[in-house]
Amino acid sequence: MNLSLNRRRLMRAAMASALGVASMSALGARAASANATAETTALKGNIRHSVARWTFNFLSLEELCLVVRRLGFSAIDLVGPAEWNILKQHGVDSSMCNGAELSLEDGWGDTRFHKPLIDSYRKHIDLVADAGYQNLICFSGNARGMDPEDGLKNATLGLKKILAQAEKRGVVLQMELFNSKIDHPDYFCDNSAWGIELCKRLDSPNFKLLYDIYHMQISEGDIIRTIQNNHQYFGHYHTAGVPGRNEIDDTQELFYPAIVRAIQATGFKGYVAQEFMPKRATDQEKIESLQAAIRICDV
Repeated sequence: MNLSLNRRRLMRAAMASALGVASMSALGARAASANATAETTALKGNIRHSVARWTFNFLSLEELCLVVRRLGFSAIDLVGPAEWNILKQHGVDSSMCNGAELSLEDGWGDTRFHKPLIDSYRKHIDLVADAGYQNLICFSGNARGMDPEDGLKNATLGLKKILAQAEKRGVVLQMELFNSKIDHPDYFCDNSAWGIELCKRLDSPNFKLLYDIYHMQISEGDIIRTIQNNHQYFGHYHTAGVPGRNEIDDTQELFYPAIVRAIQATGFKGYVAQEFMPKRATDQEKIESLQAAIRICDV
């Protein structure tokens, strides 16, 4: 028997079962109506939902496409050019493209990496635009003893060399905010103030911040006020539970319905992408966690 085909059949059966089950967390159940399932209840349409590819990598990309379409949305974050054809086959958007970066540590805050970064981003800006996509992720990289102001100057200098091309091609560069306390020690862009100052210096509608709610809760908290006061600099959002980066249900400290309502109130038209790592045991349960998270954020 073709093992790949057999696995796919089993996976589809598991998805059908998972998506018909209303066994969500208490918070997820409150977000959905009492008898709602993914197959019978449409999303409200106020929020553009997505999910990060890497957090559901126990599925093939094709399988993940089937899951997101069945759940009622149609976007996946952090897919590179080599797999865009799979997204297109399933009518799924590449909501945040990747592949241009060198690494999370070697970024725009250090001039030693500018030459390879500029070459790579010039290539990928065209790839993103030619594919009909818009967002391309980038990273500040690590400080390695440099002062934050030096990192800002370096990042401004380097990014200005590719921004004109991004503006011409309609591509938005999005620098992700990380915490340096737990997950990414020494990362330059580990607070919203640093990232916002970079936005101001670049002064381009084609450079934004990817505001990762999980990371910024760890770094600085005050999530809703930060979004309300600085939403013009935020082009994309990521979710995950704190602590642990797991499900965004009532086992963690953030109340996502209020956060997403605050995002919606700013007039935001971009994507809110689930980037939690499901800790439940089976593939079916992990899919149920994604279903619950989408309902929680579907305000």
